[in-house]
Amino acid sequence: MFGIDRLRRRPSPKAMALLAVPLVGIASVAVAAQIASPGSAEVTNLLKIRLPKTPLTQVDCEKVKGLCEVTAGSNLFYVDNKARYLIIGRVYDMETRQDLTAARLLEINPDMLVGGAAKANAAASDGGGEADPVPQQGRGQKTSLPARPAKLSLDGLPKDGAIIWGNPAGQTVTVFTDFRCGYCRALTNVLRSMDVRVVERPISVLGSRDIADRVYCAKNREEALHAAYAGEPFKGTASCDTSGLDANEAFAHKHGLTGTPVIVRSDGAMLEGYRPKEFLQSWIKDSRS
Repeated sequence: MFGIDRLRRRPSPKAMALLAVPLVGIASVAVAAQIASPGSAEVTNLLKIRLPKTPLTQVDCEKVKGLCEVTAGSNLFYVDNKARYLIIGRVYDMETRQDLTAARLLEINPDMLVGGAAKANAAASDGGGEADPVPQQGRGQKTSLPARPAKLSLDGLPKDGAIIWGNPAGQTVTVFTDFRCGYCRALTNVLRSMDVRVVERPISVLGSRDIADRVYCAKNREEALHAAYAGEPFKGTASCDTSGLDANEAFAHKHGLTGTPVIVRSDGAMLEGYRPKEFLQSWIKDSRS
């Protein structure tokens, strides 16, 4: 009753004046917060000034707190909300365990070759003058990743460490994947729609060894593999011999496989990065084995 009585009393003018002070302060903070957090339109205007030769496709400052995602054609990079710092690399959500950059790049250009860090490429306009100072790693450009052979022999790999799924009678394709790689998830969905036998060898590029251990130790590895990519729960045994996964890691390190997915045909021909179904069907069919 005491509390209700106090609420029913009309505050004096002096008390109202004292209450108004913190309210004004709160309003000022709210306005300041809006000014301090410029929206996508403001960042777009700043980028047009600082990167005048970069044809911007979209600027989104809502997906990742503190960062603005910038797409320029088939390329992707990030800036802070004042467009001062340009960031090239992957953004990974550790709560949902999703590679946000890989997923976005796949939306932008599903058939692009990606085997490592997110690519950023600001193409210069047709007119003269220098291009904007954005590192160029697009088509026709050399990346910072080490050169790898066009073919890759799998002879040094033990039988253990492989998760085999798909059509047992189909042509075999070996893939090195990471359970936290968005492109690997997309590639798996494509391979599931094809009449092939998949030998999947997980490697930890994005810190996914804990997931790989659980999938490998599951009673039904194929079901666990697809559940892991889908972000669904799956049952795995407490522990098992995962030395085969260690062998996958050592093999990847030896041969410079620093990005995923890596696709190896039965004759040793190798591809890095996601490819669409039509391409893979033709490429696998061309195997001489």
